[in-house]
Amino acid sequence: MDLYSSPVLTLTENDTIHDALVMMKTNFIKRVVIEKGKSPAGIVTERDINAFLEHDTTNRALDEIRLKEIMKKNIISIAAGQQDHLSQCATRMDTFKIGSIIVVDEQDHIVGITTQTDINRHYAKMYPGKYRVRDYMTDKVISCRETDSLRFALDIINNNKTSRLVVTDSRGNVKGIITTNDFLKHSEYFKQSSSKTREYLLPKGTAENKKVSDIIKYEILVVEPDDDLATAADLMSKNNISGVPVVVIRNNKLDGIVTKADVVKAFSQVVTHSKLLENYKTFR
Repeated sequence: MDLYSSPVLTLTENDTIHDALVMMKTNFIKRVVIEKGKSPAGIVTERDINAFLEHDTTNRALDEIRLKEIMKKNIISIAAGQQDHLSQCATRMDTFKIGSIIVVDEQDHIVGITTQTDINRHYAKMYPGKYRVRDYMTDKVISCRETDSLRFALDIINNNKTSRLVVTDSRGNVKGIITTNDFLKHSEYFKQSSSKTREYLLPKGTAENKKVSDIIKYEILVVEPDDDLATAADLMSKNNISGVPVVVIRNNKLDGIVTKADVVKAFSQVVTHSKLLENYKTFR
């Protein structure tokens, strides 16, 4: 069973935010491991970059800011070869609210990385029928309309410290999802000859008239509250997405959203719940 996503994409602490963004965009990833020698020295996520730029007052360009300034050094890792590797990773992810666990060997060298995507993929295979979507979905949904401007949508994302919005039409019908990855994918920042702008997700002067409908895919992927959580996990894994709207189909009502993080939480609890259920049956 392949427990690690591969390859592990790394940079050094002397590389820049610009280098990290190029790697993230090119490989459609949300994080880069910072390597020193062959060992992990830190990790940088797209959310870390956003948070740093929000409070940095130096006005430096993105190719002038070294990753050593923003990387998280308190790395959560796991030794390779653990029999319950996936459960341990899921528990760490849920406890520390992170999206990945670095896998190291006996010399503390990087040998892999397990992400929420990996946990979702394996949950779909290992635990069909264990839980329903309603058991782990979030009923608080942050949304925008397809006619909203990209600037408005990005402001909602930043103000709510989230990475995705459910997109609806004027009647409240779900039309799709917009994420920070969509902004990164369509960003004019990478087309510019100079990387002096700091607004890499939506550079000034490049998209004032663009609306949410200009960049979302109208491939509406939804699940219902009573669907198997494994179905939602499989849907996210196969379509490389991080969340799926939960809709009551009979009245087209948006009921919530289920994310990879929700599936990770379920994975971290499934063994404990099974043991409790067995003990309860024995006790009775």
